[in-house]
Amino acid sequence: MKLYAITAASLLALGSLTATAAEPGPTEDAADALIVTDAYARAVPPGQPNSAVFMTLKNTLDDDHALVGASSPAAEVVELHTHKMEDGMMRMRRVDRIDLPGGAQVELMPGGLHVMLIGLKRPLVTGDEVAVTLILDDGSSRQLTAPVREIMH
Repeated sequence: MKLYAITAASLLALGSLTATAAEPGPTEDAADALIVTDAYARAVPPGQPNSAVFMTLKNTLDDDHALVGASSPAAEVVELHTHKMEDGMMRMRRVDRIDLPGGAQVELMPGGLHVMLIGLKRPLVTGDEVAVTLILDDGSSRQLTAPVREIMH
């Protein structure tokens, strides 16, 4: 009887290990599932202290996520920004996050959402490249290189 109890307990333990091993692993990081296309930074004339980076972001996950920050060695400060109409004037404002709905695409473009580079460490000239790290709400990050382009506006 004792051997039967030990065998039954062993089989139960083995069964619970098997069930644990069959559970799915952690979900994919938001940054790994983020498709970044057409990233570029705005060229600025010498003496201009700020610029911006634009791109299209596609969240390929079903879950909603958000871009909550960014960094770049090209600037002292990097912030997420948007433009809003206030008192009949278009004004740029810092935002805490840029929502990335599941399965959706979000455009960061001139006159809209963008990554602001404040306190440039060097002028951004057409043909240069800017390294940028995007930080997502799940703590994951995505590095990219954005070519510098002339923007007519």
